[in-house]
Amino acid sequence: MKPEISIEFFPPQTPEGMTKLRAVRGELAKLRPAFFSVTFGAGGSTRERTFAVIKEIAAEGHNAAPHLSCIGSTRASIRDILNDYRAAGIRRIVALRGDLPSGMAETGEFRYANELVEFIRQETGDCFHLEVAAYPEWHPQARNPQDDLDAFARKVKAGANSAITQYFFNADAYFNFVDAVRARGVDIPIVPGIMPIFGFSKLARFSDTCGAEIPRWMRKKFESFGDDSDSIRAFGLDVVTALCQRLLAGGAPGLHFYSMNQSVLIGEICRRLGLEPPSQ
Repeated sequence: MKPEISIEFFPPQTPEGMTKLRAVRGELAKLRPAFFSVTFGAGGSTRERTFAVIKEIAAEGHNAAPHLSCIGSTRASIRDILNDYRAAGIRRIVALRGDLPSGMAETGEFRYANELVEFIRQETGDCFHLEVAAYPEWHPQARNPQDDLDAFARKVKAGANSAITQYFFNADAYFNFVDAVRARGVDIPIVPGIMPIFGFSKLARFSDTCGAEIPRWMRKKFESFGDDSDSIRAFGLDVVTALCQRLLAGGAPGLHFYSMNQSVLIGEICRRLGLEPPSQ
């Protein structure tokens, strides 16, 4: 049985972006992902755009999983969103703490993701399959690994069904994290998040911000290519494909791709991994 894949999008800000995303989604749908997820801006700033993309995905016959972050939100606003999704036939949610919008000092009525998971279960029972986030290299705001493991265990205890990790390039970090939570009795599926490498400069900046380590050997190799985008792309494909191969061989239940609303690299990685459907 082939491992399942899932794919993340962000809601475009323009009509042109929506048109492009439809084309990208059409290409990636050929991979028959288990679901497409759609991000949710800080403090719900993309709420309407997220819902618009989710409704389109569902109308096309695909499983859709909106992200829902709770920081800066009220219980009433989260309840309204849950009711909208339930009415639209959505049955999977990626439940996150999220980030406070710039300039906002108050966290709202939720402080942590486990409180959101608990609230969703109280409001909707088992209506939704709940995904939560996992951080193999530890959340950048965690005081220490122990605290981060405790936070993850609380989300699972509150009612999470499965987890998707932050992206990483060190497979050992994933396996060590899984071993650590299994030792605590946590047995939900933990799917590694995979970031295709579209370009190095932006990846380096983003990774420094979110705490995803780029191993020194990788960083030096990318830097040696300078502005040679073809070499960066080719090396990035090799690195990410090898990472995926090791993860799947080591027992990862699937792969969750951060698409950046692009299709070509994910399609090529899946082709190399033999994850294309037989009809392809």
